[in-house]
Amino acid sequence: MKSLEELAAIRNKMKDKVALRENNGDIRIVVGMATCGIAAGARPVLNAFVEEVSKQHAENATVTQTGCIGMCRLEPIVEIFEGGKERVTYVKVKPAMVPRIVKEHILGGHPITEYTIGAVEK
Repeated sequence: MKSLEELAAIRNKMKDKVALRENNGDIRIVVGMATCGIAAGARPVLNAFVEEVSKQHAENATVTQTGCIGMCRLEPIVEIFEGGKERVTYVKVKPAMVPRIVKEHILGGHPITEYTIGAVEK
């Protein structure tokens, strides 16, 4: 960083990302970020959701984090909460899965069943 202008540019860029994580949208994307989740790769998953929600203009979605969800062997875990609908729990989430989840579930309204806990537990 060499100038105040660079610092201001960084601040503005990060402000948009923070707003994504604090927005009160219709859909909440919650990433488990306890020690078990982080060890399994939840941090890149959280970052991928923040980036992808912005990239695909999913203004109705909020990305946030929580502690342990309670199923450590299935981490990273992402839960999607939509008003009036049942929670959808995605398990063993990889950053490469995120664009499809945002496109098909968050924007399209169709959960990807092969990524959910129900498919893994069978």
